[in-house]
Amino acid sequence: MRNQSAAFHPISSFILLLLLLLYRPSVADVGTASSYGPPYLPTACFGSDEGQFPANNLFAAAGDAIWDNGACCGRQYKVRCLSSATPEACTDGEVQVTVVDYAASLVSTPSASGTTFVLAAAPFGLIAQSSVSEINVEFTQI
Repeated sequence: MRNQSAAFHPISSFILLLLLLLYRPSVADVGTASSYGPPYLPTACFGSDEGQFPANNLFAAAGDAIWDNGACCGRQYKVRCLSSATPEACTDGEVQVTVVDYAASLVSTPSASGTTFVLAAAPFGLIAQSSVSEINVEFTQI
């Protein structure tokens, strides 16, 4: 009598391989974020074109950690506040932002320098108290 448990059926192997290829665990990075306000133009990504800004005003400038020599222009990220030196600075939820500028060349001054993201006032206010200058964030490129 043949031991059936020792043999792997070819279809079972294929299904297992397919499941392994399709299942990709969500991996987020961590960094920091600050905020900035107007003026927002011109930007390092799209110059003085006002059409670059998403209608919902959820945009950001990329810090050196994600700038990628300008390749991140137009990329979208989900950003979530994790913590801050200020107690209870984070609100629940996350925000999706579009990168439109480079933090090192911003026209206006960010609330903190050297952060991974410099979020426009609108998205920053959705995930943290606007009075906080810097927050720790978790982010995922979409």
